Amino acid sequence: MTSDTNSPAGALIASARSHRLADLLWRSAARFPRKTALVYGGLRQTYAELDETVNRTANAIAARGIARGDHVALLSRNNHAFVVVRFALARLGAVTVPVNFMLNAAEVGYILGNAEVRGVIAEDALAGVADAAIAESGISPKLRGAIRDKGGEVSPGWEWVQDWMTHADATAPDVPVGDDEPVQMLYTSGTESRPKGALLSARCLYSHYGSCIADGEMAADDIEVHSLPLFHCAQLDAFLTPGLYLGATNIVLPGPDPAAMLAAIQRERATKLFCPPTVWIALLRHADFDRSDLSSLRKGYYGASIMPGEIIKEITTRLPQLRLFNFYGQTEMSPVATVLRPEDQLRKLGSAGRPAINVETRVVDDDDRPVPPGTVGEIVHRGPHVTLGYWKNPEKTAEAFRNGWFHSGDLGVMDEEGYLTVVDRKKDMIKTGGENVASREVEEVIFAHPAVSEVAVFGVPHPRWIEAVMAVVVPRPGQSVGGDDIIRHCRERLAGFKTPKLVEVVPQLPKNASGKILKRELRERFAGRGQSL
Repeated sequence: MTSDTNSPAGALIASARSHRLADLLWRSAARFPRKTALVYGGLRQTYAELDETVNRTANAIAARGIARGDHVALLSRNNHAFVVVRFALARLGAVTVPVNFMLNAAEVGYILGNAEVRGVIAEDALAGVADAAIAESGISPKLRGAIRDKGGEVSPGWEWVQDWMTHADATAPDVPVGDDEPVQMLYTSGTESRPKGALLSARCLYSHYGSCIADGEMAADDIEVHSLPLFHCAQLDAFLTPGLYLGATNIVLPGPDPAAMLAAIQRERATKLFCPPTVWIALLRHADFDRSDLSSLRKGYYGASIMPGEIIKEITTRLPQLRLFNFYGQTEMSPVATVLRPEDQLRKLGSAGRPAINVETRVVDDDDRPVPPGTVGEIVHRGPHVTLGYWKNPEKTAEAFRNGWFHSGDLGVMDEEGYLTVVDRKKDMIKTGGENVASREVEEVIFAHPAVSEVAVFGVPHPRWIEAVMAVVVPRPGQSVGGDDIIRHCRERLAGFKTPKLVEVVPQLPKNASGKILKRELRERFAGRGQSL
């Protein structure tokens, strides 16, 4: 028997069964009202204080015309107001559209226009970019809120978000939101074409939080440092929001500065930390690492890109008390799809683990048929984590969901025990002289060189071989390495066609705000190098 939500009784039942995104915060406030929820700089708020601040902000935003279903862009680095606004919009049933703060005005403008936003909330230092983006998009937002964080000036028409936080009405807005109504839209990185808006509902997110909590051993007594950008789903939805759901204490940093991160872990006695591989490497190489008291750390997580096996070994050696987890996935999976647990880190070195508790994962061929263990194919998923689809893009949605599975675009192989290893992105597979070369395999070999800190391997156009394998290497501090050294090192460990034909040594690799190496930029920069071979 099902109830009609349009009837009086059905509406009451729907209200009693409410599980809106913002409900997790006030439920934590009811359980732990005096516990510290959020720390940002000198500001510390208990769960009761944070919940009240969210209510006041939500009511102020509602008074300015934002309502259920409206899209509101959030363009900001990490700060207290980012967290408040995210939950305030959820309380109103509005859809938060977090925007990458590293984009230029034209790129932000495309997102604002494509998302048809009704409001824009921006950090003060980014308000100028937001102004230019609004002009570029052609939209006329009914709301413009500026987060006072960096001491920047804003043009007329912007209101300070901090003023909304003191709105007179502190009652919780009572807005019904269905389990599968969109509450969040995250734009993909747009490696193939224009970015796509992946829609997520409360059902997507709650099932995802359950997977993260269960498979990641998360608990209410966690104290976690959050330094990666909150506009990205990894920090926001795999770590910060599950922490608030549980009633944990969350230390928000403006960005992933290694010195600040190490200081925060020591000062707050943090027990939990997420970093993508590039940030783990930066921490390990920092002069403060060995002189910082990191004994409180009990759980560490990595994801967003593939972690070199040599770095996993180094982390487990230098932080022996740490239980290390690999979270693999992508935006459209909310984002976690598979988890490699601590006991498997060395036993299954390089693996992405097994499907999370609320996910089913397969590896399939080009006809979407499951392949035997040990066979490379495309990784596909299904389960309640999966996006509702792409905003106003039915063609890409249909392509991604063919045959009832979400197609990740990643290539992988499953072993006999059901452990997944990601071989490469389809677009990162190098095709040279009729052979396929996985860039990851070559990177793992180069990482084993004692003088190498970071490396990116990719293909550059070649008139005879179609593509030539190229490596760009960053040496460890105080050490030097030459291209010939790398080639000799690889030749001893790899087949000739997998050995890089070109090696460039650079001081740093280009990365996005979430720490991923931007191979697209490297391909463009070195596109002509293959012609010289």
